[in-house]
Amino acid sequence: MKTRPAGIGNVNADWMGSLPAKLSGMPLKHLAVPGSHDSFTYWVDVHAPVGPDQKAYVKYLATMFSVLAKKVMVKWSMTQNLTFREQLDAGIRYFDLRVSSKPGEPGNEIYFIHGLFGHKVRDGLLEINSFLSRHRKEVVFLDFNHYYAMDAEHHVYLINMLQEVFGSKLCKNCAVETITLDYLWERKYQVIVFYHHSSAQNISVMWPGNKIPAPWANTTEPNKLIQFLETTLKERAKQGSFHVTQAILTPRVNTVAKGLVWGLRNYLVERNLPTIMSWVETQRPGMGGINIITSDFVELTDFADIVIKLNNLLLTEQDHKMR
Repeated sequence: MKTRPAGIGNVNADWMGSLPAKLSGMPLKHLAVPGSHDSFTYWVDVHAPVGPDQKAYVKYLATMFSVLAKKVMVKWSMTQNLTFREQLDAGIRYFDLRVSSKPGEPGNEIYFIHGLFGHKVRDGLLEINSFLSRHRKEVVFLDFNHYYAMDAEHHVYLINMLQEVFGSKLCKNCAVETITLDYLWERKYQVIVFYHHSSAQNISVMWPGNKIPAPWANTTEPNKLIQFLETTLKERAKQGSFHVTQAILTPRVNTVAKGLVWGLRNYLVERNLPTIMSWVETQRPGMGGINIITSDFVELTDFADIVIKLNNLLLTEQDHKMR
């Protein structure tokens, strides 16, 4: 019988609430937080039109081969295999979100997207909200960083939806350094939304994208990825922002061609995961260290577990200082 990997299940559902007082009083930008990349791709609609985020060559393919091409794209789009609730239970607290309208569809409905159209955004937000209502000390970062086929009305619709679903759980935009878990718990804030679009600039509960830089290596080679992550960490701003380390390999067109038969999981990720995970295990949170780390396929390793445990290093550091 196959058992589920460590870190999945309810093990980490309350990890933030269980942190010692030394850490809950520390700026959140200094803690290690696990995140998932293209977080809402666990369900993809094969019958929907090809998403607006696809390059022209893929659209051409899709017209040529229709269902076959879509099945191929499903393989490459499925970067997460867990539902929101499963990811939250596993300890994931940062979500990388790309959203789109369905061109030609009446109304302002918005969908999560990565390649093909996935869930309605509202359904995903409701699932997150219901988790947060059950786990009052857990806090999530929702990073809305790519918008496709959306006009002013769509943005108004999405921003209103975020406010309707999360209400008083939404944290007001303020100095990043003031955000500690204690600060959030005291105010009953559980959601920090980053909205990378000018439509949100005068709305107090929408944080600007420049407060959460997420440099992207865009490479298929693990060694290049690690070099890039180390350089960008060194260059991390001392003040004013959180930081996302994207421990992610990106499929190229020729990689897609080679990997068609096996899909992203076998071809790109499983072979290189040990290298990437060994690097993650050697990281330190705190000043000048890592903050949010995202990975593909959060259920393949005990990724969330490893990242959360990095916070123990902050305790031993503090103990040394106090001696």
